[in-house]
Amino acid sequence: MPASTPNTAVAADWNLDPADADASERLARTLTADRRDQVDSPDWVARARDTWDELPLPLRRAVRRFRRHSGPHGTLVIGGLPVDRAALPPTPAVPGSVQRQATVPAALLTMVACGLGEPLAYLAEKSGALVQDVVPVPGQETFHGNAGSAPLSFHTENGFHPHPPDYVVFLCLRADHDRIAGMRVAGIRQALPLLTRAGREALFAPEFITTPPPSFGPDAASGADAEPRPVLSGAAEDPDIRMAQLVTTPLTPRATTALAEFGRACEATARTLHLTPGDLVIIDNRVTVHGRTAFQPRYDGADRWLQRTYVTTDLRRSRDHRPDDGHVLAR
Repeated sequence: MPASTPNTAVAADWNLDPADADASERLARTLTADRRDQVDSPDWVARARDTWDELPLPLRRAVRRFRRHSGPHGTLVIGGLPVDRAALPPTPAVPGSVQRQATVPAALLTMVACGLGEPLAYLAEKSGALVQDVVPVPGQETFHGNAGSAPLSFHTENGFHPHPPDYVVFLCLRADHDRIAGMRVAGIRQALPLLTRAGREALFAPEFITTPPPSFGPDAASGADAEPRPVLSGAAEDPDIRMAQLVTTPLTPRATTALAEFGRACEATARTLHLTPGDLVIIDNRVTVHGRTAFQPRYDGADRWLQRTYVTTDLRRSRDHRPDDGHVLAR
């Protein structure tokens, strides 16, 4: 992946060849031929898993290499994927919007998820749908989550949970009207050299509480029962992150100082991605935080529309949270 200057807009790392995009669309359509096809059906996911093997080699090779090592930024952006623009309905504008019926974008997302590992969802978030809409919702402009249009602070997805996703995959179906909405990403491999020794030591200590984000609703477990965890864990030279600026609380003075230092390091090394239709973004949720800049929705059916799915590299490890060995974590 090419290097980039921090805090600048970044286009796709590479674009899918038009012939390969056409081949990808044809394969995706085989998963949408029956109007009864449902994204959350185990049988449909199994078909998507098998169809992944037929996608063009350059796409599969890029995803496979990223899975082995997610690079200096922990993010891969592939442009030129088909999103069936002519058939796109108006951008959803209701709370909790998800994609249940099989579509070309949902098929592509699910196939890529199966190339990285297995798709994953959480029952308390977006009703456990495997493919979720990230769209602005009227009245939720300041909501700190996927339904808002105000700035969204840095976070890893679901760091409070014993089984957070390993990857988050987004596909852009529509850009915002003014082309100003930016996905902000910052990776630990760029931020780590900016941390002091004391800051690193504190971030590796279990002196932080992370609670469920607002997207899990008011009935999500409170921080009273949360277990203190470190923000950084694993290898000292290449650690994993669990942190959300909104819902991670430091428990000691040194933890407070270290978390602020980490936030500054993320700001200093962040990249902003201005996505266009057909851009696929894979974020390594273990080593990269992400957020969003503000934008102005119009609620006219043509607002910004991303679709998202979570991925785990080891579905087995969450078996006690998944009834009937499905893809949805019920607790």
